Amino acid sequence: MKKFPKGFIFGAATSSHQVEGGCVNDWSVWEKENASRLANEYISIKDASIYPEFKKQGTERDNYISGKAVDHYNRYEEDFSLAESIGLNGYRFSIEWSRIEPEEGKWDSKEIEHYISMIDSLSSKGIEPFVTIWHWTLPVWLAETGGIMNKKFPFFFSRYASKIAESFDGKVRFYITINEPEIYSLNSYMLGKWPPQKKGLFSYIRAMKVLIKSHKEAYSAIKMINPDVLTGPSCNMTFFESGGGILNNVLVSAAEKIWNRYFIDHIKKQFDFIGLNYYFHNRIHYGLNRNLNEKISDMGWELYPSGIGRIIESLRKYRVPVYVTENGLADAYDSQRAWFIKETLNEIYNAICRGAYVRGYFHWSLLDNFEWDKGFWPEFGLISVNRKTMKRTLRPGAEIYRKIIKEGLDI
Repeated sequence: MKKFPKGFIFGAATSSHQVEGGCVNDWSVWEKENASRLANEYISIKDASIYPEFKKQGTERDNYISGKAVDHYNRYEEDFSLAESIGLNGYRFSIEWSRIEPEEGKWDSKEIEHYISMIDSLSSKGIEPFVTIWHWTLPVWLAETGGIMNKKFPFFFSRYASKIAESFDGKVRFYITINEPEIYSLNSYMLGKWPPQKKGLFSYIRAMKVLIKSHKEAYSAIKMINPDVLTGPSCNMTFFESGGGILNNVLVSAAEKIWNRYFIDHIKKQFDFIGLNYYFHNRIHYGLNRNLNEKISDMGWELYPSGIGRIIESLRKYRVPVYVTENGLADAYDSQRAWFIKETLNEIYNAICRGAYVRGYFHWSLLDNFEWDKGFWPEFGLISVNRKTMKRTLRPGAEIYRKIIKEGLDI
């Protein structure tokens, strides 16, 4: 039986807009304006669901309106009790900026107390809170004044981060400043898929530079409040694999530098850990992705657990702990989750045995949630949620996760 090191974090993750419900931010505004378009376009997208019932849901406008989401805002006690029953000792969640600062420079003490109550509930159950300061959604006032392209954005962000760190001081030991800056910049400022739907390479580069500066200033602000807390970003990293030959090897090296390491390499060691979000594998064959796709999720994404170990190995040079802050799959009928969790944790375990300093794993997601421009049909949760009744039910994969946490790996 393979046992993980003492103190290893076995967790799950969510983000505020995707699970809380009742959010009023740039995304909630954008959803209402774009829901009909997304429903009409759904049938042609390449990662549409493999199940007919979800294809129907994907063509419905309401699928793209977050609304009450899964009401985690009001039901967090129930959700944390379920997390505790799985055996989780870590929970990653984000703070909804639009709740904390609904108007520029005005703080909502009631909402701050709400999150403090969440943190206290987690701590009482022996679950370590990992707080994500920003997971993509912006207060409406900030979005209307340019969003991250507002010249004062790094100031606004560091001020917000400072408020969070000050409010949670003594209660939170881990902060993630920014979730997946490269994914946000790609979809919002290069491909034009997400608000504010800008397009172009230069806008992408500019967005990345803004987020690099914002992380640095937030990191410094948090450390001024408490130098002992651990702070880092969560970056989406792809396992790039060469199809063979010198040119493909060069392309892999370039892809790793541009996608996997650009953000980390530009924040000048202003991080105490690296948050790794792993979902994708790309077998490069003269610039093309030639994956075999033997196993796929409901969204058509390739399931390739063996890549995570290789990425973890590549991060050893930074000499800081690594936390796998996201990793999961859309799997409504839980046909692959058990295998996927086992294989992924086995890869992490083997990387630890080879000397990698991996300190935790967070499955995405604790709950079924609102998957951004895909809406509700992709179901990622260890806990399924009936959105009509809001009834929570542990999926079989959660039981497998519980057994691994309690007993270790048997593979």
